[in-house]
Amino acid sequence: MYKTLQFLHSWDRWILLVLLLVVIYRSAIGWRTPKPFLAKDNKMSLFLMIATDLQLVFGLMLYLMYSPMVDWSNPDMMKISSTRFWTVEHLTMMLLAVVLIHIGRSKSKKAATDEMKHKRLFIFNFIALLLVLASIPWPCLENFKGFPWFRF
Repeated sequence: MYKTLQFLHSWDRWILLVLLLVVIYRSAIGWRTPKPFLAKDNKMSLFLMIATDLQLVFGLMLYLMYSPMVDWSNPDMMKISSTRFWTVEHLTMMLLAVVLIHIGRSKSKKAATDEMKHKRLFIFNFIALLLVLASIPWPCLENFKGFPWFRF
């Protein structure tokens, strides 16, 4: 089960990142050059939220049940950067990103004008993107050398 969840969590992150970039791009264009908020914009935002929720479910299942990287029993857990990352930092930043994506979608749906819909989607999703990028275990960073880009 661990390998399956790890695979799903790994691949869904790329889907989420692509959708996040698409929503940010479309909302930036819609906000800066007044364009109507189309059904396509709403659907992309919905698909982003679905991918985000799936990622959250996969991640929480890994975190709570299966991950050997989360170690609450170690009293020095906060002193070890890789253990602290998986146990506290990754979870906290990703939860904030999920909340921001949800708030952005909700606020954009309630906005009175198309410009405000695009603006709210852009702002909340851009901040979420920064949090996501900061909390991905990039293989090029020292603590994650050998960590694969894609899980198979």
